[in-house]
Amino acid sequence: MPRSIWKKPFSKNIIFKSVYINNNSQRPVLIWSRNTIIFPTFVGKIFSIYNGKRFVNLQIHESMVGLKFGDFIVTRKKAIHNKK
Repeated sequence: MPRSIWKKPFSKNIIFKSVYINNNSQRPVLIWSRNTIIFPTFVGKIFSIYNGKRFVNLQIHESMVGLKFGDFIVTRKKAIHNKK
């Protein structure tokens, strides 16, 4: 179910501050909040998103704007079944 229209898109202010501080450097911005919406100011930046065990690097493209960071990061291991 999508977020209500009368509510603003969810984002943490610390992410905007980190992007502003690391504007010219190629250091990835660390993110624990997977439910944050990707804004157009993030295009071309590299983010490290926590998947519950480790950080996964993700570079933002224009097609990702409006979606959430968690949509691009897998948090579960794929099941491996033994052959008999």
